[in-house]
Amino acid sequence: MVSLRTMKAEIITIGDEILIGQIIDTNSAWMAQQLNDIGVKVERIVTISDALDEITVALADAEKRSDIVLITGGLGPTKDDVTKKALAKYFNCGFTFHSDIEAHISKFFARFGKQMGPLNRLQAELPSACEPLQNNQGTAPGMLFAQNDTIFVSMPGVHYEMKGLMKDHVLPRIQSTYALPTILHRTILTMGMGESWLSERIAHWEDALPPHIKLAYLPSPGRVRLRLSAFGADAVVLAASLATEVDKLTQLIPELVYGFDDDTIESVVGNLLLQQGKTVSTAESCTGGLIAHKLTSISGSSNYFLGSVIAYSYEVKTDSLGVSAQTLIDFGAVSEQVVIQMAEGVKTLMKTDYAISASGIAGPNGGTAEKPVGTVWIAIAGPHGTTAKKYLFGQNRERNIEISANTALNMLRKQLTLN
Repeated sequence: MVSLRTMKAEIITIGDEILIGQIIDTNSAWMAQQLNDIGVKVERIVTISDALDEITVALADAEKRSDIVLITGGLGPTKDDVTKKALAKYFNCGFTFHSDIEAHISKFFARFGKQMGPLNRLQAELPSACEPLQNNQGTAPGMLFAQNDTIFVSMPGVHYEMKGLMKDHVLPRIQSTYALPTILHRTILTMGMGESWLSERIAHWEDALPPHIKLAYLPSPGRVRLRLSAFGADAVVLAASLATEVDKLTQLIPELVYGFDDDTIESVVGNLLLQQGKTVSTAESCTGGLIAHKLTSISGSSNYFLGSVIAYSYEVKTDSLGVSAQTLIDFGAVSEQVVIQMAEGVKTLMKTDYAISASGIAGPNGGTAEKPVGTVWIAIAGPHGTTAKKYLFGQNRERNIEISANTALNMLRKQLTLN
């Protein structure tokens, strides 16, 4: 065992299909999360092409700076998979045929009523310097190498095969080899204030954080996640320290915090509606049904979500929601008066306790000097009346629609928390 310290890891993904955008690299994200959970710090994630020289250069660079190097991709039976050759070159060794791996591959194919082909048989031929890791989910074994205090593990790029090797071999090996620190995270979810303004708001609290706790800002459209990471040896002490700082922060910005960790705004709203035995409906124009989609993405949402009207045209607003034609003429569809009538109309139509409405100019066209692109009105109708608010978001259509839906749900959340 080595002394307690944070181990540095690097992930190398191999594949031209990733570099050209044909597939998305989900392996690295999953591996990084798993490593972090056991106290290993991932410092780099690198994607390279299926070229022997590219692979060997990446291995050499990783060895200089990392304790653990995890490699995925390029281990299939086809000729374009060169990872094994690159590893043999890097570790200056030949190849050894493993009859036990061959037997495993043969049994794997037999389960599907097939015979092992000659290309698959070659998967049992591995660089002599490696320790084979049996792949219970597929045919290509993992390979573990050790050199100059760095361990290297090569795994298939197929996601479920990589996960099986990580769980069966890699993570247990790392935990038994190294004395790892504890790393704990807590994420505070905020909405309603941009990153720079939020940073100024909580600057005094951030400056006073103990040295073993670090803060990261993770912004996304309309939201900012604040991730606290605590590093140390005692999990109980770290957890208590994190809880203290989270309490301080939530007391500092209570109106901005809508949840923690894996919460979503739709799950938070859904839980509040369930707890209070209330129902909701939506009347949507610029969001095109996204608010309803978010609400219904939660299992059990049929207990509180009753229905929606996507009222894009004037005719649907008047005929289905009872919006006054004269109000539309006088104020336009993107107005306080119209969203109030939309919310109250769908609330009556669906016979719900609450209703959300949204009408805006998502863009990129349709804006005016008085109502530029990004202007959105949102209303919430509830047991105690209807409130509406105007927002000015931005120029990007997709971003405006996403922020509008999240903001609408957050407005409902705030009303529900007042009850």
